[in-house]
Amino acid sequence: MKIEQIYTGCLAQGAYYIVSENEAVVIDPLREVQPYIDRAEKDGVKIKYVFETHFHADFVSGHIDLANATGATIVYGPNAQTGFTAHVAKDGEEFKVGKVTFKVLHTPGHTMESTCFLLKDDKGKESALFTGDTLFIGDVGRPDLAQKGDITQDDLAGYLFDSLRNKVMTLPDDITVYPAHGAGSACGKNMSKETYDTLGHQKEVNYALRANMTRQEFIKEVTAGLMPPPAYFPQNVKLNKQGYDNISDVLKRGTKALSPEAFEAAANETGALLLDTRDAQVFAKGFVPNSINIGIDGSFAPWVGALIPDVKQELLIITEPGREEEVVTRLARVDDFTLGYLERRF
Repeated sequence: MKIEQIYTGCLAQGAYYIVSENEAVVIDPLREVQPYIDRAEKDGVKIKYVFETHFHADFVSGHIDLANATGATIVYGPNAQTGFTAHVAKDGEEFKVGKVTFKVLHTPGHTMESTCFLLKDDKGKESALFTGDTLFIGDVGRPDLAQKGDITQDDLAGYLFDSLRNKVMTLPDDITVYPAHGAGSACGKNMSKETYDTLGHQKEVNYALRANMTRQEFIKEVTAGLMPPPAYFPQNVKLNKQGYDNISDVLKRGTKALSPEAFEAAANETGALLLDTRDAQVFAKGFVPNSINIGIDGSFAPWVGALIPDVKQELLIITEPGREEEVVTRLARVDDFTLGYLERRF
């Protein structure tokens, strides 16, 4: 068995690739799915399942494209409703992958469909827990993102308390916890820079897992100090629920080289926003009129999502030469409508 955490610093996000025998599973994949396909081909294995811990708000997941490319089955936990073909699992349902087993633990609280996947090794030992946004290292998922109708953030926090106490904290202390995010993500407020830990250690240091904590104390502490979520979060949830353009089409469209004349014409015809991804100091020395600057280095995708929250906003990009595909790939994690880039003639 092999467990690989594929961590993306820009999003502070962890995806997982797990292999047993000749089969593999991918958990919470990024939008660009070719790296997972390449891993499977190199290992000579078939990706059997794509497990999604919940409908992600901070990035567009690659579940649909990965399933289409590999024939894998997309699996969500209870309460999930999708606009595409997926298996909505029951609490306690198990899935065989090679010689290991994944057990569904429905853990509502961050969202109502939030689910952890418990990995049992070939001897049946419970060895790892993929917690999504239910349990982070040093924190737990914020309970305010899935409020709707009669469900308040206090209600969700109460569900999260029950999920942690009844489903997670009863597991063996030596289990390794693998969350979906680390420090820098807007999905929590107190996450550690560490990206995995044992459950036993988290019981000792994670404020939300204190043994003598009451339900009301938990609700008060988990909901205190929450900043408003980024404005693009609901749009990304919608894409993850209903579907999106194939990543190959997005890359082909976005990496179309446009002459200055064609670039100007496209801007006038479409009303597209002009996004300059060069370094701020380079941008300051000269820029296309009416363009905005969000540098590609650093937390690019979250900044784009925060400053351009409408994922239907068409974009035309200005980049450093040779970084066009990188820009479009990273934009695709939060945006679906890049129309091309300004071709440099010098």
